[in-house]
Amino acid sequence: MKFSVPEMSCGHCVATIEKAVKSVDPDAEIACDLASKTVEINSGSSASDMNVAIKEAGYDSSLLETA
Repeated sequence: MKFSVPEMSCGHCVATIEKAVKSVDPDAEIACDLASKTVEINSGSSASDMNVAIKEAGYDSSLLETA
């Protein structure tokens, strides 16, 4: 699942988002791309749960369509 996180702009943002996702699923694989302001998550948890975690960390996010 891939999320757009338009306010993600630095390493601190990435660390905060990764920590939030790991609090929901400690085994999640996370790839943050600052250039495109996206976060890709490989997790057994739902996209909804991950979206809530990112939002609770203080960042607006939206699920992008996956091909």
